[in-house]
Amino acid sequence: METQVTIYRRPVPYTEGLRLQEQWVAERQADQIPDRLILLEHTPVITLGVRAKNEHILLSKEALAKRGIELHETPRGGDVTYHAPGQLILYPIMKLTGLEADAHAFVGKLEEIAILTADAFCVKAFRRKGKTGVWTDQGKLAAIGVRFKKWVSSHGMSFNVNVDLGGFDAIVPCGLYGEKVTSLKIILKEQCPTIQEVRAVMMRHFERVMNRTVVMS
Repeated sequence: METQVTIYRRPVPYTEGLRLQEQWVAERQADQIPDRLILLEHTPVITLGVRAKNEHILLSKEALAKRGIELHETPRGGDVTYHAPGQLILYPIMKLTGLEADAHAFVGKLEEIAILTADAFCVKAFRRKGKTGVWTDQGKLAAIGVRFKKWVSSHGMSFNVNVDLGGFDAIVPCGLYGEKVTSLKIILKEQCPTIQEVRAVMMRHFERVMNRTVVMS
């Protein structure tokens, strides 16, 4: 099964990415397009999932604006998280049928993609029981929040490559108090790969784990 890939090579405002997802979800539900995969970086933004609590945002809207950080509610699952350039975002717009129509298994596949991507750069990453996402010994590396509408997926995964982690100080990431957030840059220092290198590896593992053939759109 083919999946068409769209890559943005500039940071995209969150609202632009959200509009594109909503359009493609509707078109995928109507079988007007094949499965799609969006790979991008966002301009600085804090997003609140459906389980987010206001107390998990530690700064006022005014203070966030002074730091150039937008604030948006979003229909994805999960709590609060932060996106910014240097963080690779993977948004799969996929129609799940048959045995694939399993939300828990889908999230597990996204986690597996993150683990395999980290492993390609000699970083050991792992799941934690009862929690969604992927961790390393130095902190959380990838966050996951998805939405399903008539079994078409949207939203997805953020993977920290060389993002400035300072923005995470403005939130309680994923509602987990006292948890560290890390990146490949923090772990690998000068050996950190580029976004382009990580993106290429992630697409390869997406094909393997999701059993799809990636085709550039």
